Amino acid sequence: NVSLCLSGSSNRRPGIRHSTFESLRLGRSGQSIASGFLRFWDSLNFKKDREFVQITILFLDEKINSVIHGFTPVERANHYMPSLKAGSIVKVDRFEVTRCSNMYKITDHSFLLRFISLTIIDGVITGAPEINLDRSTISK
Repeated sequence: NVSLCLSGSSNRRPGIRHSTFESLRLGRSGQSIASGFLRFWDSLNFKKDREFVQITILFLDEKINSVIHGFTPVERANHYMPSLKAGSIVKVDRFEVTRCSNMYKITDHSFLLRFISLTIIDGVITGAPEINLDRSTISK
């Protein structure tokens, strides 16, 4: 079990806002989320000799049991790999929000986050929303 609760003074710039998963809008924009970073894994295409296609990521929202998944395209995977630390709380800026196909749906959320060339991942040290990362409470 991991429980992260960060509050107090912020290392983020004043006035920077983040969205909850419920307020995400389709398309590319300057949206930001602050979320728990649950886990990630390499996604492979088994029909093409286990070809690496993307890194799949699970994010946890401020509201318990609200999980959304995202991915980094193969050409950006090495760029984001150093920022991916399971159990951390991160702020993700500038990404694309798309509808999640039922064929590839791994969470209950109808959207997914796609990292684009402008996407930035920052670790949030203080001033983050309270996010409970107790994995035993997340429905499987």
